[in-house]
Amino acid sequence: MTNSTHTDSNPSLTGRVAVVTGASSGIGAATAKRLAASGAKVALLARRADRLSTLVNEIQQSGGTALAVPVDVSDADAVRAAADRVANELGTVDLLFNNAGVMLPAPVEELRFDQWQQQIDLNISGLMYVIGAFVPQLIASAAEKGVADLINTSSIGAQNIFPNFAVYAGTKAYVTHMSRTLRTELGPKGVRVSAIEPGIVETELADHVTDAGATEWITDTKGQIDVLESEDVAEAINFLAGQPARVNFQQLTIMPTAQIS
Repeated sequence: MTNSTHTDSNPSLTGRVAVVTGASSGIGAATAKRLAASGAKVALLARRADRLSTLVNEIQQSGGTALAVPVDVSDADAVRAAADRVANELGTVDLLFNNAGVMLPAPVEELRFDQWQQQIDLNISGLMYVIGAFVPQLIASAAEKGVADLINTSSIGAQNIFPNFAVYAGTKAYVTHMSRTLRTELGPKGVRVSAIEPGIVETELADHVTDAGATEWITDTKGQIDVLESEDVAEAINFLAGQPARVNFQQLTIMPTAQIS
């Protein structure tokens, strides 16, 4: 009888070296487990070392390979050090899922400069620090193996309009457009670039929201429709990375069936 881990495996990911940021919970944790089940060696990057340790143990007990790398992706020097550590301990990275982010909606007239800056620092600057640290490895891997992947988490907010989400949506619009533009640079080098745009997902992201109106809207929506689970998005990431080298989904929007905006 074939075990479940082997049944779920994707042979095209066997031997690949993956990095997942924001790996301590939600989409990041689910994706780390899914990629490990598909045969990839996975480096888990996030700030919460205790959660990373627990996730590493879970992956290893299922027969996978994982490395915990506690790091704040908004610290450029720390991210570069993390990239060196991953290369030394797991090998040259050929799959980067750039997923760390924060969502802090609020009416613009409240002038929450602190929250604006926090979203910009993590969703844009942190994203670029990670890309800058790992792109040399992705290019080297593509030259050696024929393909590498850079997958960035955007949001349906990059396309659709949600009141009080202007700054968050703006950061995610940056992610989508930057990804499509960066593809023109990296695609010819064998590095596929994709942006994934989820609709509402049952994760911790909404737990950080301080605006009462946004919290009420999120709670009401989750009570009315069947929202995505983190594992749904993880399966999509696994799908993107498992395509033949000639195939690049530059943008993938994944929505709850009943979410209309």
